[in-house]
Amino acid sequence: MAQREGAPSTCALCDRALGSRVEWHHVVPKSEGGTATVAVHPICHRAIHAAASNAALAKAGSIAAIRELPALARFRAFVAGKPPDFHAPTRRMRERD
Repeated sequence: MAQREGAPSTCALCDRALGSRVEWHHVVPKSEGGTATVAVHPICHRAIHAAASNAALAKAGSIAAIRELPALARFRAFVAGKPPDFHAPTRRMRERD
């Protein structure tokens, strides 16, 4: 998905500069009534959904709480020094809900 006009320049999950591809993550999933979105790297978007179910994301309720999920804290440490367009396969890393 292309970057929206007026979009932030950093990823809401990892705080790295956004690259050529930007995806928009519903902080509270649409299926749970959410409407607010945040800009994230494609790899970060996949990591969020690999780490938590929609119910767990809805329960977290904010990007700050999502960032603190243990699996995502490990992921954020992993991508910290990577370039903005870095991509790698994402494996399931969900904690028990």
